Amino acid sequence: MRELTYFVASTLDGFVADPSGKDPTDVSPGGFFLSQGDHSVPLLTAYPETVPGAVRERLGLDAENKVFDTVLMGRRTWELGRDTGAPDPYPRLRSYVFSRTIAESPVPTVNFVRTDPLEKVRELKQEDGLGIWLCGGGVLAEALWPAIDRLVVKVNPVVIGAGVKLFHSDEFALRKLRLDGHHVYESGVAVLTYSKE
Repeated sequence: MRELTYFVASTLDGFVADPSGKDPTDVSPGGFFLSQGDHSVPLLTAYPETVPGAVRERLGLDAENKVFDTVLMGRRTWELGRDTGAPDPYPRLRSYVFSRTIAESPVPTVNFVRTDPLEKVRELKQEDGLGIWLCGGGVLAEALWPAIDRLVVKVNPVVIGAGVKLFHSDEFALRKLRLDGHHVYESGVAVLTYSKE
């Protein structure tokens, strides 16, 4: 069975985006996740398929997929790519966008899903292939919590106070995880890998 990994960047206070949902890796003013530093090359090497297609072209990155062959995202996460001219932001992955408002995909290479996300992910996990990457956002992560096998959180050395939570829930729910690995870089980015207890 394939595993679902929530591989995501976060602030120290647990946000994956600012309140507007703007891409926090954007290098223009307002971007707050570190895109450069000594963490960059190791992450590019370990997870080349998580680099957006346009960035791969710019870097000349032609590495094969190592960990994932499928990517899941919520509508707002997908719209970040679409709004920058990339309606299929990860062309080397099978893309699934979960949306209750968009009925048909505007591009044939991206699959839009209006049905229950958990049910769809359970189907995908039964297929052969590499792992499944949940790239965002917090609402979808909360809905998929029962199916998530592993979390790889790139904790950035910033605090923003408000925004899109790592898991969006208004209810208290204690969930224990086991730390499987960690690496702290000179850039201040800490990569933490967890699995469920």
